[in-house]
Amino acid sequence: MEWPLLADLPPEDVRELLSIARRRTFEKGEVVFHRDDPAESLHLIVRGRFAARVASQVGDSVLLDVLGPGQAFGELALLLPGERRSATVSALEDGETRSVFRDDFARLQRSHPGVKDVLLRLLAEQVRRTSDRIVEAHHVDADTRVRRRLCELAAIYADGEREAVVPLTQDDLASMAGTSRATVNRVLREEQKSGAVMLERGRVTLLDVEAIRSRCRWVR
Repeated sequence: MEWPLLADLPPEDVRELLSIARRRTFEKGEVVFHRDDPAESLHLIVRGRFAARVASQVGDSVLLDVLGPGQAFGELALLLPGERRSATVSALEDGETRSVFRDDFARLQRSHPGVKDVLLRLLAEQVRRTSDRIVEAHHVDADTRVRRRLCELAAIYADGEREAVVPLTQDDLASMAGTSRATVNRVLREEQKSGAVMLERGRVTLLDVEAIRSRCRWVR
């Protein structure tokens, strides 16, 4: 498994970093950590998909993001000592991660200073994602936001295949796109009519991601 987060590190530093990482396995539905738990470790995803959620002011579960193999979560643990988790992360299916604890990472930095580049990349990614979403929220229409999320989810769920089965509800998609369920339903119906998606209870099958992408003004 390769992680873009580690792509710029020398091979020796990657080996040393992975040598201190602890293997963790999770069953479908298992919580990795809760919001406000102490942030102690970064998770590098080996297999499976994981959901990051928060509770709304009225207590509803709001899906923020879905992450898959090659991605990472829990980066605040390495960036800001003493921080607490900003979201609850759980396994959407059976999964596995490599967990890098802050204290172990600090010790590794003393013998391999180059691994500090991981922190710089983590910080840069955080800033970029935050700025992208701020710009999107103010300057991109809701229909396009829904289609962008579909394209991003396709990359996570495709598994090298042309089609991608995304096992999320329309409420989940609405949370991720920052819009209403009614808007998501309308966009999905439009895409279904064009032959780009197939709708089933509790999941969406993406049949033609390029067609969906062509109707977006911009997709990361």
